[in-house]
Amino acid sequence: MAIREEQNERIAATVITGFLGSGKTTLLNALLSHPTMSNTAVLINEFGEIGLDHLLVREISEDVVLLNSGCICCSVRGDLISGLRDMFLKRVRGEVSAFDRVIIETTGLADPAPILHTLMTDPLLTNKFRLDSVVSTVDGVYGNSQLDDHAESVKQAAVADRILITKADLATESGLKALEARLHSLNPAAPVYRVHMGEIDPEKLFNAGLYNPNTKSLDVQKWLREEAYGDDNAAGHDHGHDHNHTHDDHSSEHAPRHGHNHSHDVNRHDDHISSFCLTFDEPLHWDAFVTWAEIFTQMRGENLLRIKGVLNIAGEDKPVAIHAVQHIFHAPATLPDWPSDDHRSKLVFITRDLGPDVIRQSLLQLNAASTETNGPGHTSSK
Repeated sequence: MAIREEQNERIAATVITGFLGSGKTTLLNALLSHPTMSNTAVLINEFGEIGLDHLLVREISEDVVLLNSGCICCSVRGDLISGLRDMFLKRVRGEVSAFDRVIIETTGLADPAPILHTLMTDPLLTNKFRLDSVVSTVDGVYGNSQLDDHAESVKQAAVADRILITKADLATESGLKALEARLHSLNPAAPVYRVHMGEIDPEKLFNAGLYNPNTKSLDVQKWLREEAYGDDNAAGHDHGHDHNHTHDDHSSEHAPRHGHNHSHDVNRHDDHISSFCLTFDEPLHWDAFVTWAEIFTQMRGENLLRIKGVLNIAGEDKPVAIHAVQHIFHAPATLPDWPSDDHRSKLVFITRDLGPDVIRQSLLQLNAASTETNGPGHTSSK
């Protein structure tokens, strides 16, 4: 499937997630006051959960208000699809301004995966919107204990493209460094920023998707960020590295980052999270990859928190980008060109209770079987 030519015409969608009291409301208020955010639509659960009264200009309909910043705010009571569709139809009819970004705020106890699944699979939404970034807020004071006690908090940080440590002014420096190290361990590819009262340049949070609207081109290396998972450049064989690593509360950002420490309390949910990049020197057969994806999403989908990858497919000159959240794979996209001279397949994983060896071995076995059956240059239609 070729990459969409209208990438720049689809509306960028950003999901803001984070545990209860971690500062999502404060962040959203600060973002909406930024001059570059005027062409933004916002979907929240209830207006009462966010302090927008002082920004309210006029009510457009029962659930839609126009803010004096120029942003549009929509209250979504449980149905993300209908909320986004209604907002888009109002845009088409000229009832609201032609917004070029939508921000979706989740509840503090929400698993962000269903929202990402919706953005990746609903026919209308995938045609009109593109998932640009997932931003997770983590409380600078209580973040470590929330990660210990609440699996939702760990998952919110694990699937994020950007992580913000809030209330940094109320936390100790040693506590912040320990939390930063833990978040880097949990999700190595996500930049971690400290913020005060939600103040941050919006550009640091957006444009994390495959398409870069600033350059009107695809930015594969920035999207994949495989270098964050360590040196994976050994030649001559297919290989993968498990860079899962955890820290106790006194660890520093520069502490050793390899291996599990099972002396932690059993409540540390992130001890179950692994992050790694698998690189394959030989081209992969498309039918072998599809078979692997079907097997793993059916049997271990809940453990595949997020997958990104660029594949060298046998018989194809151009790379194929894939993206998955748990059991849902986004439609594959054939890219115009390779981002560099390195044409190896690279797959980045965030998983739960699922290490790299079983993934690598199963995919290599299926690929070898496909090579024996079809020959080294065969590929199936995507």
